[in-house]
Amino acid sequence: MSQAGYKQFCPVAMAAEVLCTRWTMVLMRELVAGTTRFNDLRRGVPKMSPALLSTRLKELEAAGVVERRLLKSEKGIFEYHLTEAGKDLRPVVEAMGIWGQKWIESSLSLKNLDPSLLMWDMCRNLDPSPLPAGRTVVQFLYSDLPSTKSHWWLVIEPGGDVDLCWSDPGFEINLFVTTDLRTMTAIWMGLGTVESERDKIEFLGERAVAKTMQIWLGLSPFAKQKKLVA
Repeated sequence: MSQAGYKQFCPVAMAAEVLCTRWTMVLMRELVAGTTRFNDLRRGVPKMSPALLSTRLKELEAAGVVERRLLKSEKGIFEYHLTEAGKDLRPVVEAMGIWGQKWIESSLSLKNLDPSLLMWDMCRNLDPSPLPAGRTVVQFLYSDLPSTKSHWWLVIEPGGDVDLCWSDPGFEINLFVTTDLRTMTAIWMGLGTVESERDKIEFLGERAVAKTMQIWLGLSPFAKQKKLVA
């Protein structure tokens, strides 16, 4: 590993040498969530440089946490999969998330707003079951962001596949959602609901899609954890 190490035989110290370098546990969150490709991993850690991401993946591979596999179907493309040791870290990652949701002040969490991460999380946790048959397209407009970061599209296909687009995909829009980034992040984290924040959200389009937003939005895996600090 890149750091000098703690030089202790304690298993906690030894595990920390592998897992406690900068960005490593956040990267583990993405791997535990099922992300396997480099570019998709970048979407989950948009503020991590590609060079550092590559370094951390190599370190995790060397530690036996991750296995890099060459795809036979796509030339020169690799995927990163958790080994048995890596899969054993799922409850560790989940426990950290639950602790953070439970004990970190909401105001501190909501200072770290990131539309790319929010939309990527929404994309991979979306529940298509309450949506109408056929393709459904939802456009989000964050009124407090510059135009280069304010428009996002979620495209939900009939089979349940969900795509996140940074530019107009060219399909008919079923629902336009206009709000600010803090409000949408708070809802996603379970700090509010679509109903409680209704005065901060503007809907335009199919009422049936808007009415079920709280369900199809999916929410953060940690949203059910009750906060013990304000």
